[in-house]
Amino acid sequence: MNLKIPSPKEIESAHERIRPYIHRTPVMTSSAINEITGADLHFKCENFQKAGAFKARGTTNAVFSLSEEEAVKGVATHSSGNHAAALSLTARKRGIKAYITMPRTAPDIKKKAVEGYGGVISFCEPTVESREETCREVIEKTGATFIHSYSNSQIISGHGTAAKELMEQISKLDAIVTCVGGGGLLSGISIWAKYENPGIKVIGGCPENADNSYRSFISGKLQSHKTPNTIADGLKMPLSELTFKIIQKYVDDIVSVSEEDIVEAMRLIWERMKIIIEPSSAVALATVFKKSDILKNRKVGVILSGGNVDLKNLPF
Repeated sequence: MNLKIPSPKEIESAHERIRPYIHRTPVMTSSAINEITGADLHFKCENFQKAGAFKARGTTNAVFSLSEEEAVKGVATHSSGNHAAALSLTARKRGIKAYITMPRTAPDIKKKAVEGYGGVISFCEPTVESREETCREVIEKTGATFIHSYSNSQIISGHGTAAKELMEQISKLDAIVTCVGGGGLLSGISIWAKYENPGIKVIGGCPENADNSYRSFISGKLQSHKTPNTIADGLKMPLSELTFKIIQKYVDDIVSVSEEDIVEAMRLIWERMKIIIEPSSAVALATVFKKSDILKNRKVGVILSGGNVDLKNLPF
């Protein structure tokens, strides 16, 4: 597994590698939400990305970086959904197998997406230990290459391309805000953002009910992970040593937001922007509200991480 901090040059290389296979997602604005927040917000819509989430950036970089000898045995991972779907789709594009370990409690829409993209699913219990053990057994049987959902330099480099695109599309941003679970997206974004503009503020938001990243950031030490219970199912994983190291170096702040805050932000985007985002995406806008004191009257990039929602189980 590649566990070094990626360089901006590696993010540039990743962008060239993945460009033929991903969408250059649009940046959208809402005068209504600007008025409510008091900030000039620019939403990078990764909910319109391949497989419905930013994860396609990292998986495409990782899969298309494999040698032919590595690729022939396929790839494997454990994931609650978006990384699993993205890896399955990317593997299909390269013509190889994707072996996916998923918690049995994962949203049905994400299970169906993995199956639809040709991923071979092994179900596990909804714990980190069960995910890792089941995935390990699959790899022993298949010889597939493990692609971690966030603790992997190639994944992080791919995710950093979202910030590269955003800063090409919208100039002179004062801040970038995104959600954080395991920290792969926030890590990649922070590396590129600080390279492009050392004065920019990079802020992450997490659910109060899955706040490993917040507690780790505040304490300065990687904290143990408590059992998460949040509607933001994509943010249930803890930071890794790699992502924590990057976040400590490049990120200005991490805040936690309540379940009520997440639902309110999700509803606001659905109602005012007429686009579908999932609860994990809504954490970014909820974070803007939480940090309104420093973001008011600022030009802010907001990463909407994905739009894979189970329409039978909406939180409102």
